[in-house]
Amino acid sequence: MDKQELAAFLRSRRERLRPEDLGLPSGPRRRTPGLRREEVAVLAHISTEYYVRLEQGRAPRPSAEVLAGIAGTLRLSDAESDHLHLLAGTAPLHVGTVRRAVRPSILAVIERLPQTAAIVMAADFEVLAWNDLAASLMEDFDEQDAAGRNLARKAFPLTPDDSPTSHVPPYGISDGAEFQRHVVMQLRTTLARYPLDDRVAGLVEELLTGNAEFARLWEQRDVQPSPILTKTFRHPAVGAVTVDCDTLALTDADQFLVLYTAVPGSPDADALALLGVLGADAVSLRGRRPPRGSSHPG
Repeated sequence: MDKQELAAFLRSRRERLRPEDLGLPSGPRRRTPGLRREEVAVLAHISTEYYVRLEQGRAPRPSAEVLAGIAGTLRLSDAESDHLHLLAGTAPLHVGTVRRAVRPSILAVIERLPQTAAIVMAADFEVLAWNDLAASLMEDFDEQDAAGRNLARKAFPLTPDDSPTSHVPPYGISDGAEFQRHVVMQLRTTLARYPLDDRVAGLVEELLTGNAEFARLWEQRDVQPSPILTKTFRHPAVGAVTVDCDTLALTDADQFLVLYTAVPGSPDADALALLGVLGADAVSLRGRRPPRGSSHPG
């Protein structure tokens, strides 16, 4: 049970609600944002003293019934409710580390997908496997080590101080700010699910201390990323390429298969096809290498 993070998460969810959202009078003398603690306690059918201790990080582990009452009162989404149970220790945690070995069958699939750029990501945004078209559209990940292949680091490059920077989104993507929010929310869930993974904790700490925008978004404690359905890459060789973005969860390994495709016959499909030709030429020059994955755990 992460008492301090549970307390902070409850405060953040309580403060975003207005009394009128729950049919309560707002009153002229409210000095705190959102609901009062005693209002949450009454609506959740628990004692005010116990709820106050929860928000102070001093309460013993709440039961599943208490958490359900709090989640309903605070109007938590399914993802937020799941996160609440993770923080309280009433949901199963992963005692190991993030899985980084990719099944051979998945490696075979991404190699056989025609006209599709495909990557496999770990739960902490490390790119574990990719096909040639993905390397042409994004970058040759084989030239990067594990840290350099992490898309969270690319979304939030480290800055020497807290001054604003004119950060260029990775690969010139059109939804850079949206992708940043997605990264923060997914990393928060990953950290809660893998509390013993030093690599994940180290990544979060590195970004918290090295990027002011990451720290600002992290403090919001949101945990439900919106699906990214389309994305435009700005490629130095072919210009703008707009693709459909489909993310499939590989639930057994807690990984994600991301597929980038273009509408057949469109200029974007022609651009992808050209990238495929350029990528094939590059592969023939350097010698074909297998996709990154299960045989490359680092």
